[in-house]
Amino acid sequence: MPPPPPPKPVSSKSVDLLNLRVRYIETDQMGTFYNARALEWFECGRTEWMRQRLGLSYAALEGRGVYLPLVEAHLEFQGGARFDDVLAVSTSAHLSGRARLRFDVQINHQSTGKPVVGGYTIHAFTNANRKPGRPPAWFLVMLDKTLESP
Repeated sequence: MPPPPPPKPVSSKSVDLLNLRVRYIETDQMGTFYNARALEWFECGRTEWMRQRLGLSYAALEGRGVYLPLVEAHLEFQGGARFDDVLAVSTSAHLSGRARLRFDVQINHQSTGKPVVGGYTIHAFTNANRKPGRPPAWFLVMLDKTLESP
C-alpha cells in the first residue's frame, strides 16, 4: 500500500506546516478533541508562521510596539482527532483590509491527510495602548518577502 498523500495546505505562497500531537488533556468524554482546543492549535500555527516566515516571534513583535489582538475567528469542524493522533497544522497569512492580518489554517491528520478543522482568525494591528492603526512599513516589507518565497 502506498504512503498516504501529504496533508493539503491552505492555498497561499506562504504556508508553513507544524505537527502537533493530541494530548490526553485535549480530549473530551467522547474521546475526540475538545472543540475549544482548535483555537489553541490555530495559535500554535500562527506563532510558528510568524517565527518561520517573518523571523519574528510574537514577543519581538510586541517589543517593537505592534500588537495583534484577535477580532474575529471562524472554525469549521471537519472530523475528529483522538489522543496521540499527530496533526499537521497548515498556516498562511495575508493582509485583510488596511489594518488587519488574516491567518488561514487547515488542520489535518498527519498520517492520512483527513481534515480535522479549518478556518481563519483575523487580528487588528494596534499599538501598546491598544489603539488601532495600520501595520508599520517594516512589517509590510517583511510580509511582502514571505509572499515572494516558496
